[in-house]
Amino acid sequence: MNDRHLSTLEYPKILQLLSAHTSFSAGREMVLALRPTSDCGEIQSRLAATSEARTLLRDRPGTSVGGAHDVRPLTADAQRGRILTPGDLLDVRDTLAAGRRLHRTLSRLRNSFPQLCRVADGIQPCGKIIEEINRCIDDQGAVRDQASPALSRIRREVGIAHDRIQAKLQNIISASQNAPYLQEAIITRRENRYVIPLKAQFKEKIRGVVHDRSASGVTLFIEPLSVVDLNNDWRELQLEEEEEVRRILAALSHQIGQNALVIEETVEALGQLDASFAKAKYAEAMDASEPELAAFADRTDAHPGSTIRLLGARHPLLDPEGVVPIDVELDEETFVLVITGPNTGGKTVSLKTVGLLTVMAQAGLHIPVEPGSALSPFDGVYADIGDEQSIEQSLSTFSAHITNIISFLDEADERSLVLLDELGAGTDPAEGSALARALLEHFRRRQSTTFVATHYPELKTYAQLTPGTRNGSVEFDAESLSPTYRLSIGLPGRSNALTIARRLNMPQGIVEEAREMVSAEDRRTQDMLDDIHRLRIEMAQAREEADSARAEAKRVLEELQTRLADIDDERRQILEEASREATESLETLRTEMRQLRSRLRAAAVPVDAVRTVAEELETLESEMPKAEPRPAREPGRKDEWSSVTERRAIQPGDRVWVRPLKSEGEVLKVAEGEAEVQVGRARTQVAVAALERRQGEPAEPATEGPSVRTETPPSPGRSIDLRGSRVEESLKELDRYLDRAMRAGLPEARIIHGKGTGTLRQAVRDFLANHPLVREFGAAHYREGGDGVTVAMMVER
Repeated sequence: MNDRHLSTLEYPKILQLLSAHTSFSAGREMVLALRPTSDCGEIQSRLAATSEARTLLRDRPGTSVGGAHDVRPLTADAQRGRILTPGDLLDVRDTLAAGRRLHRTLSRLRNSFPQLCRVADGIQPCGKIIEEINRCIDDQGAVRDQASPALSRIRREVGIAHDRIQAKLQNIISASQNAPYLQEAIITRRENRYVIPLKAQFKEKIRGVVHDRSASGVTLFIEPLSVVDLNNDWRELQLEEEEEVRRILAALSHQIGQNALVIEETVEALGQLDASFAKAKYAEAMDASEPELAAFADRTDAHPGSTIRLLGARHPLLDPEGVVPIDVELDEETFVLVITGPNTGGKTVSLKTVGLLTVMAQAGLHIPVEPGSALSPFDGVYADIGDEQSIEQSLSTFSAHITNIISFLDEADERSLVLLDELGAGTDPAEGSALARALLEHFRRRQSTTFVATHYPELKTYAQLTPGTRNGSVEFDAESLSPTYRLSIGLPGRSNALTIARRLNMPQGIVEEAREMVSAEDRRTQDMLDDIHRLRIEMAQAREEADSARAEAKRVLEELQTRLADIDDERRQILEEASREATESLETLRTEMRQLRSRLRAAAVPVDAVRTVAEELETLESEMPKAEPRPAREPGRKDEWSSVTERRAIQPGDRVWVRPLKSEGEVLKVAEGEAEVQVGRARTQVAVAALERRQGEPAEPATEGPSVRTETPPSPGRSIDLRGSRVEESLKELDRYLDRAMRAGLPEARIIHGKGTGTLRQAVRDFLANHPLVREFGAAHYREGGDGVTVAMMVER
């Protein structure tokens, strides 16, 4: 695409904003060089990479190419034999390390981010180079002693030589006979040699080499003859050290030069990833979305097959708080749109929005539109927008526009997007209008997808009568005398000149006289347009009210459903609490009755005490709820169950129905009104009055005499969670839960105790093994908790 037209659409400004999100110069360079493409596969790949980058940065915010540098100039220098500095080598190391880190991250996520992984595959790990640089150079840029055995030896010798010099000079300045000759008892350096400050008048007292004197001339800096050889040795070792360091850096530079190609490939791959991350960050900043890419449909005589559907489109360079989104959608019969409306109404912005978003999408950028927007990949985008006048070239505005249009007159075809602002303006209106219609017809015949902004009423008529062409308008608020910036497709723009003049207090007579000068046909057309616009506004308001009403109805429905659910929960809680309290009261009464019976059986209790206990027992039994009368038997039907009061008394060995447990058992022993009954694997003491001898298959057990009648309580839930409780408390809670589960008719119960050390699990299973209400139990399926959950099967009723 032509850079001039991209500049007209302000595409370079987008690239500048995009480049601000890059992390290093190679990525910035690639962003600034980014150009739209018309290759459908390449566009899809670019858009997918941007989407993947957004997801990656959202899921892993720390992902970046941080630490990378554009080291391609350094690798080129190394190839030419230049020795790189330690700082340069650290830049190479950091770049390769950043590439290796990012390559590892994306390799683990290959299935989720295929496009980014394809780019990351170009990163060469270069682990040996990283390790060698780390071995030889520290993070401060100093060459390590361990870089080579020779360097380690030389630096040890340098240290020894230095210490000898210091010791010798320290002896000189510490000697008492030398104190009067010294300016100060210190050791300093001049010309990279160690010296001492001597008073000038005593220079003969300590013989040596003068290296410097003070500004006043009273102090000489002398290297005593006794340390000259030591300083020479030290300096020679320093030179030897410098030479070894240079050799080490040269070896590292040579290694980088040999791997220059793979390092450059790594930098380019990092640059591409940095550009993708920049696109993702810019998309998030714009609240953009990925547009659909609609390939050109089969061309017909009436349509080129292009698609433009921009929903809620916003110009990315305008203030997002103040910009008004527009909808631009061309139907299957339209590929030319003529936009009319007042000045500053948004016509030019609409053209630029369509053009700029198109080239951004074809560059792989997400665009500020609503989801569901779609664009076709155009081979060329041509724009004639803005004031093109040139003083240097002696071109007027009209001439500049025409020159620009001529430059692409023959290039635009059925796979081109053409944007024309104020077509034919800047000259005689009659001739300008005729020229505008001729140019528009030229692009229509070439089936170029075209958007035109104009003030000519003749183009409104042309758009209304010409196949493939439609009118569009930017709306104007006559009350506030300001544009709304909304684009309306299907109707031409209205002329608001007389309305605006009257609103600005133009004398009524002048306005009416001007109105009379307008032809009757134009007035009727204007009145019809006013009526249509008014109806569209009313329809839009009605639609908004309907949408608002639906939203309110939905909100009220959700609120009522929430309140109903809360009421059901509260009702369930109340019933469960009432049932729990009733169950606890009955259990308390039963416990007291058992205690009283135990007291009666005590052999040593006096007769008066027995009478007192009996009276208390009768009182408690009178407080127990009475059962409803037993339903009458059907005539001729034999009862399948018999109570202890019918036929013979219950004896050991009888199969009986235990009413409190609602289970079948076998009587083991009968004594003093109580029976010991085997229920499953457990034994229990039950009052004989609560037993019914079984003669056949159990039907609904009868209830006679003083027995307890309770309604079936609500379900306590199919599971109980004992985790976090002590064993003793857990077993009490489990016992109450099993009782409620049996009375609620649950076939099984899930006890959640966790795995942990196994103490609670073992205690629960030991408890279940002897519980009369449990038929069998075992660990849950591994998908339902395994050994952390025990499933208990309840005895049959």
